[in-house]
Amino acid sequence: MNRRTTLAAALALTSGLALAGCGGGDTAPKLSVSGAYMPKPVTDGMAGAFFTVKNDGGADKLTSVTSDLASDVSIHKTVGSKMEQVNSLAIPANGTLDLVHGGSHVMFMGLKKKPAEGDTVSIELHFAKAGPITVKVPVKAATYAPKK
Repeated sequence: MNRRTTLAAALALTSGLALAGCGGGDTAPKLSVSGAYMPKPVTDGMAGAFFTVKNDGGADKLTSVTSDLASDVSIHKTVGSKMEQVNSLAIPANGTLDLVHGGSHVMFMGLKKKPAEGDTVSIELHFAKAGPITVKVPVKAATYAPKK
C-alpha cells in the first residue's frame, strides 16, 4: 500500500466515524412529561388521560401505562373516527409525542373508583429505552380543554 492509498483510507474511515456520530440514533432518550390531565369521567367504567412527552435525546417508544385506578390501562390512537389499541407510540428523537383529545391517548377501563374533579391520579409510563416516569394527573372538568 502506498502513502496516498493509506492516507485516503484513513480519511475515509475518520469521515465515516464522524458522520455516524451525527445521526443521533444511538443517543439515550431524555424524556419529560407536561400538560397531563384527565377529564372527569362521565361513566363509572372508563376514562381517558392526555399529556405531552418531550424528548431531548434519541428516539424511544411509549410501550405501556400502569395505574391502580383501573383494571385495564391501554394506549390508543384514533384513526379517522375510530379508536384503536396499539402496543406502542413512537417518540421521535428531539421531538414530542402529544396525547390529545381526539388523537392518541391513554384509556382506563374497569375503573376501581370514579375520580372526581380536583382528584389526582397517579400513572406510570413505561418506555422501550428510558426508565419509567411517574406522572400525577389532575382530574379536570369533563369539558376541560387545555389552552393551545
